[in-house]
Amino acid sequence: MSLERVKSRFDIIGDNPRLNRALEIALQVADTDLTVLVMGESGVGKEVIPKVIHTNSVRKHNKYFAINCGAIPEGTVDSELFGHEKGAFTGAVENRKGYFEEANGGTLFLDEVAELPISTQARLLRVLQSGEFIRVGSSKVQKTDVRVVAATNIDLARAIESHKFREDLYYRLNTVPITIPALRERYEDIHLLFKKFALDFAERNSMPKVTLTPDAIELLSSYRWPGNVRQLKSVTEQLSLLEPERVIDADALHKYLPIESGRNLPMRREDFMGDDYSRERNRIYSAIYSLRQEVARLKEIVESSTQPFTPSATPSLSSDRELLQNIEETSAVELEEEPPATLSIQKVNEELIRLALERHGGKRKPAAEELGISERTLYRKIKELDISL
Repeated sequence: MSLERVKSRFDIIGDNPRLNRALEIALQVADTDLTVLVMGESGVGKEVIPKVIHTNSVRKHNKYFAINCGAIPEGTVDSELFGHEKGAFTGAVENRKGYFEEANGGTLFLDEVAELPISTQARLLRVLQSGEFIRVGSSKVQKTDVRVVAATNIDLARAIESHKFREDLYYRLNTVPITIPALRERYEDIHLLFKKFALDFAERNSMPKVTLTPDAIELLSSYRWPGNVRQLKSVTEQLSLLEPERVIDADALHKYLPIESGRNLPMRREDFMGDDYSRERNRIYSAIYSLRQEVARLKEIVESSTQPFTPSATPSLSSDRELLQNIEETSAVELEEEPPATLSIQKVNEELIRLALERHGGKRKPAAEELGISERTLYRKIKELDISL
């Protein structure tokens, strides 16, 4: 089957080279019985690869099962995969075949394979190596002929290091690795997928489909998409349902693209740095001002023979908080522009003294107390810095 026919049959949208390569490998390995390990982030569409492999294999007329290993409770996973005998445990009222027995002659897709318990991983390794398994509660060895395709969205090398995944099982599963690229790595496919999802939603719900303006297309394509294709489909359907207009611009689209924290931030700086960023930046700069003032103050105390270093010479915590708040509020407008590369301690001292004097109506004694220096030192600073009252 050609690549284009595979895409058409399985509704695969896109022409990204890495995606095409993954599909090509799936077609090449389909006629063999080699075990395949599909890797990729959550939401990239890993489940399509085992379907492509099974449909193009000699097993295509036999059973195909897709099992989410992470959704099976740990206490029942062995029973689900390998079956159990009547009376093997509470609730086992009859003999039951497991997936490996049911899928004999067919294909088994083990999604989230890294979620399997270590004990189950040992059983899985045995059935992959010899085709042998034992039902829970039985001592009889049985045989099965099953093609296994596994998938994971975690780094198995790290799982091995932390003893959460067997190294021998990894090498057995990883006979043929296939990696599905993340959506952010398929820049050229993002808008194509959006159009497909928008059209599908419109047809299902008998409504006009939504389209994007050029600036919305740019925003759509530059977003990081931590949830990959699954998230893109969800956003498309939300837009189609909730937006009154059928032509979506960047402002409307932006409301549906949540800002992710840490590594999941959208890719464009201007898309996520708004008012919160400015406030945080102002707080940082204010803290720098305060820190520099503390350094100057300590230096002044050490050098002054008439100003001993006593607890009373240190400003109270509440005074510092009020001062910092004052600086932040006063400097907010000025800090909208980037600050100079270096800050003069003299300039900072002058600004702090001026602010303290203004707060106390020009009265030096309360201003000096707020600044944590003596009135005499404050008077000297006013003269040195030529501060007008």
